Amino acid sequence: MNPVSYLYLSALLFTIGGVGVLVRRNAIVVFMCVELMLNACNLAFVTFSRMHGNLDGQIIAFFTMVVAAAEVVIGLAIIVSVYRARHSASVDDASLLKL
Repeated sequence: MNPVSYLYLSALLFTIGGVGVLVRRNAIVVFMCVELMLNACNLAFVTFSRMHGNLDGQIIAFFTMVVAAAEVVIGLAIIVSVYRARHSASVDDASLLKL
């Protein structure tokens, strides 16, 4: 398979994730779209790494996965706390975090 095909797939996944972040109002769906965008970036990093014959892109993709795992922990904790207080996972209810 041509590496350019992987880059097209990466761009498509990133676009789908970006549209999902901008259009959807549910916090969990927005959160999943951000994860989709991070995975699209990882695919692009690995593809460029493979094209150039070094491991730099794969190492960056690994660190991106570590950051995404930390984001999942903190993001889900915030979503659960907003859901417990408001009984809704809407992004509009995030104003609860303000003092």
